[in-house]
Amino acid sequence: MSNRERIPVVILNGFLGSGKTTLFRNLINQSKAKDISLSAIVNDMSELDVDGEILGLSNVVENDSDILESISSCVLSSEKGITQLNESIHRLRINQSPDIIVIETSGSCHPMPLIEYFKSQLEFKLIGVLVLVDSLMLSHDFNYGQMLIPLFKKNLSENKRDTINLMVEQIMFCSHLFLTKSDRIEKSRLSDIATHIQSINPKASVHNVLFGRLDIQSLFELSEYNYSNVAQLINELRPVLKLEQVTERPFGLGTKVIKDDRPFHPERLWDVCHNYLGKHIYRSKGFFWMASRRKYSLLWNQAAGGISLELIGTWKAAVVEDKNNGLLDQEIALLKEQLLEEKGRFGDRHCDLTVIGDLSHVDIFADKLKSCFLTNDEIDLWNNGYEFRDPWPQKIVTLKKE
Repeated sequence: MSNRERIPVVILNGFLGSGKTTLFRNLINQSKAKDISLSAIVNDMSELDVDGEILGLSNVVENDSDILESISSCVLSSEKGITQLNESIHRLRINQSPDIIVIETSGSCHPMPLIEYFKSQLEFKLIGVLVLVDSLMLSHDFNYGQMLIPLFKKNLSENKRDTINLMVEQIMFCSHLFLTKSDRIEKSRLSDIATHIQSINPKASVHNVLFGRLDIQSLFELSEYNYSNVAQLINELRPVLKLEQVTERPFGLGTKVIKDDRPFHPERLWDVCHNYLGKHIYRSKGFFWMASRRKYSLLWNQAAGGISLELIGTWKAAVVEDKNNGLLDQEIALLKEQLLEEKGRFGDRHCDLTVIGDLSHVDIFADKLKSCFLTNDEIDLWNNGYEFRDPWPQKIVTLKKE
């Protein structure tokens, strides 16, 4: 296959909560507006494919679901992940013949196995390993990035590998580095962050990206990834990465999935998030509902110490319960028929969340979250008209389907 026929591939990499999905959604929406044939692969280390579902809410993916491949329940850099990547990307090549393929990795993904994979591929051309770094997290947890290298060297001296190694090595392998959430950092300190980060990989260009706004056309201007820049690094890390590739949860990371049909008690959930959400919980995300907002399906999106809630839509059960829904009788009948297939006590309402963090902290926070569901006694009160106090902001961002 000639060089011109090779399909360009861009990898979006970066630690948990760095903003990859926001950028990914933006690129997918741009592809429709600019008539670009884009195919996508999204990876989630949890069994809950939250990012895949979020991307599926885009009009582009809704209208053509074949452009998206989801790989969940594993890290893409694991042996299992690479096998599934190979199957997915060749399926997209054969069925879609896209202009470009964009891969969003999970935050726990090490880029090296993916880079080695694409180096051996004749049908694809890796043109960018774009690593996103949360500048707000660097400022709070690593003194504006200054502590990353000292902590990394300390790990090396102690023969220890944890999330510090992962973050630093993601930067080492990137071709382009993007600082996210930079609007919340003073300009002078943002320059400090860029200096500290670029010292890890002087050959990478550093950029700011706000709210995932990256022009999709700029991707087509990228040159092929320079494998020679990382050849020595690959040789040094290969023995270690071989062991980590067969590990389900490398770098001391753990995941916990929470599934329940009950709503959250809004005030108890507020208190738990403020009292127990520490820096060792890197990411939690999923879909949920609260007793105070029984109509709405909400997206839970937490990274580091920040949580955002987005309105996904209205539950089918809530539409049926609304006497002023404006639907025809046959439409209501169809909804009721669909609801009969639901196993929960509250129709299609449910909570599906995944929590990712240090192994020693995940279970504690997940158990605290579970304690926020309404008890049976509270459900009885609620069904009889009791209203629970809701301290959460009343204005919630609506997930836009551009």
